[in-house]
Amino acid sequence: MSDTRLTLISHPLCPFVQRAAIVLLEKDVPFERINVDLAAKPDWFLALSPTGKVPLLKVSQADGEEAILFESMVICEYLEETQGGPPMYPGDALLRARQRAWIEFATPTMADAWQFLHATDRATADIKQAAFRDRLQRLEEELAAGPYFAGPAFGMVDAVYAPLFRYFAIIDPAVSRPIFEGLPRVSAWRAALAARLSVRDVVVEDYAERFREHLRQHRALIAA
Repeated sequence: MSDTRLTLISHPLCPFVQRAAIVLLEKDVPFERINVDLAAKPDWFLALSPTGKVPLLKVSQADGEEAILFESMVICEYLEETQGGPPMYPGDALLRARQRAWIEFATPTMADAWQFLHATDRATADIKQAAFRDRLQRLEEELAAGPYFAGPAFGMVDAVYAPLFRYFAIIDPAVSRPIFEGLPRVSAWRAALAARLSVRDVVVEDYAERFREHLRQHRALIAA
């Protein structure tokens, strides 16, 4: 879409922003990125975002009209439908539907992981770690030969899960290692995603330290 300009409204730590940014980079689409402080949301941002959340994608068209898209997967699907570059879904309708189902599975998986990472007591941490591990086991059973979710081609499912796995490369390996033990396919997938240029380039250089500081501010047990 050479007649449009795209602006991704973002926050440096948001994993949902990263999904959209990964798709933009995979498709080699020029875009501007504007970060907002979600602790002190500016009025212009609140006027644009019905949910008060990021990401937003501002689509500026050649005729001067502007449209705002919100919700990360809505943005990702829009980019898939309108931009060139490699497809992020298979051509077969059944395979495409199955991949979208696993994208839906990412929502509770992210919730369990997030609650584990932010747990402030051992009982909650243990419950949420076990729940997250159970979800990883389901992914282990579904994964193809790799290196990516469905095989050799990087796709939308990969873009969705990559920001989640990034957290576990930042925290203490003594904490993250047992979660992935005995899950060779998930572990290989996680490593392949971490090495992907688009995945690496969507975060700021000091992302790891920012996230650690975020955990400290929330008094997370694993930050102690």
